[in-house]
Amino acid sequence: MKVNLVDHPPRDIRTFGDPGELADKLSPEDVEIVREIFNTPLKGSYNWDYESANAKIRRLYELGKQFNWNAEMDVDWDVPFDMAQGPSQAGMNPFHDHPVFLAMSDEQKNSYAWRSLAQVLSQFLHGEQGAMMVASQLVSCAPTYDAKLYAASQTFDEARHVEVFNKYLRTRCKVEYPINPSLKLLLDKILTDERWDLKFIGMQVLIEGLALAAFQTMAQTTRDPLLRQIVTLVMRDEGRHVAFGVNYLEDWIKALTEEEIEERAQFAYEACAIMRERLFSTVVEEEFGFDKEEARRASIDSEGGKAFRNFLFERMIPNLKRVGLLTESVRPKFEALGVLHYENAASDAEIDWAALERPLETGTLEAAE
Repeated sequence: MKVNLVDHPPRDIRTFGDPGELADKLSPEDVEIVREIFNTPLKGSYNWDYESANAKIRRLYELGKQFNWNAEMDVDWDVPFDMAQGPSQAGMNPFHDHPVFLAMSDEQKNSYAWRSLAQVLSQFLHGEQGAMMVASQLVSCAPTYDAKLYAASQTFDEARHVEVFNKYLRTRCKVEYPINPSLKLLLDKILTDERWDLKFIGMQVLIEGLALAAFQTMAQTTRDPLLRQIVTLVMRDEGRHVAFGVNYLEDWIKALTEEEIEERAQFAYEACAIMRERLFSTVVEEEFGFDKEEARRASIDSEGGKAFRNFLFERMIPNLKRVGLLTESVRPKFEALGVLHYENAASDAEIDWAALERPLETGTLEAAE
């Protein structure tokens, strides 16, 4: 095993061959561990009162134990799917009538579609690793017994998500893209901040809200029954995580000073601005000859881009309002983003227990028609 210590994320695109063939050829010496170090002034705490004080958080924790799915046993990795169909439903490609796209062969068009999906799923993979590490930090720094238990269970949820997206990328897409610099910046901020409540805000409300929006969009647009099953399972977990964050933060934020609340409200706004504009990558489009800025604008204005932003802010804005972070100082900024009309939508503080308690959809799947 070789260890490569780096000072920034890899920038190269990785491609994968057949997993069975690689397993026969690789030895432990062929495996390279690529590590990037970050330092954090994390302040942990013991909690010596083992009584449960929050019935909602304990119920969410129990649901996490009950619906603890296995990525190897509960996902039908052998479901048949014709890769030539392309991964997404018709009409989702914002460049379907662009001269560059029209000039491609059918094989190139299919390759473009799968690599576009791989780029998005790669961000899921990297984001879930970040979520796993933040959740592990919350085990130490969360101030109450119930929150520590839940954060421990969430850490395992996120590990499963890393596992399942990594396997899909390797077996279906056979390519992995580097992390989006804006996503990396956001994860770095959350991981290295010493304030436990900012980690809660950043991960449980913002990043998990982002994940839910992306997964909802993908569940509605993918042709691949395997990917649909994966994101459905992952969404169940993420729904619990957001509900945990909103319910737990609601009382804690009220105890902060006005200055502390404003600091956290500003952080939430800046993160939302990044999510709205800067998470749309043009790496794949540039590979295939599109203009970078034209591709970025088309992705943002596409039907998929609009659906993603609707899902994102319809959930995130009422959650920020519920926990007290939609302050008078940031309201005009959210208004400028065009998302303040979502403020009176239902927040995740009103937990949909029926949805979270539905039996898992696992087992053999039928091929998509």
